[in-house]
Amino acid sequence: MAAEKRRMKHESEKQRWDRNFADLLQELRVAQTGVQILFAFLLTLPFSNGFPKTTAFQKDTYIVALLAAAAATAMIISPVAFHRALFRQGRKPELVRYAHKMATGGLAFMLISMVSSVLLITDYLVSRWVALVLTGIAAAFFLTFWAAVPWARRNWVDDDDEDDDAEFGEQAAEPSEAARA
Repeated sequence: MAAEKRRMKHESEKQRWDRNFADLLQELRVAQTGVQILFAFLLTLPFSNGFPKTTAFQKDTYIVALLAAAAATAMIISPVAFHRALFRQGRKPELVRYAHKMATGGLAFMLISMVSSVLLITDYLVSRWVALVLTGIAAAFFLTFWAAVPWARRNWVDDDDEDDDAEFGEQAAEPSEAARA
C-alpha cells in the first residue's frame, strides 16, 4: 500500500484519471455480474410453479425487487454507453465523475433489490414476522459492509503503511525502477 501511495504521488493528472477510470471499471465488472444474475433470477420468477401462490404483499415486494434490479442494471452499465459517446474526446475526468455517480446509484438500487429479494423469499418460506427480522439482519449486514465500514475507513491510515514509511525512511520517497514497472 505504501508503494502504491508513493507511485500515486509521481503520476500526472492524466495518469491519475486513467487509473481512476481503470479502477472504476474493475469495480463495475464485479457489480455488473452480480446485478445481472439477480435481475435474471427475478425475470424468471413469475414463470415458476410456486409464483401463483404468492400473496399480494409478496407480489408487491417482487415488483420493488425487479424494478430496483432494473434500475441498478441500467446505472451500472451506463458508464459504458457514456464512454462510447465521449470516446477520444479527452473528457476522462467528466467520464470518471459520471461513472462514480452511476456506480454509487447502481449500488444503492442493487441494495434495495437484494434486500427486497430476501424479504420476498423469506416471507414465502416463513412467517411475516420472522421474514422481517431476517430481512432486517440482511439489510444491516449489507449496510455495514457497503456503507458503514467504507465510510468509517475513508480517512484511516493502515498501520502497515506507517511502518513501511518509517522502515524505508527517505528511500521511500523515490520509487525504484522495478517499482515503476
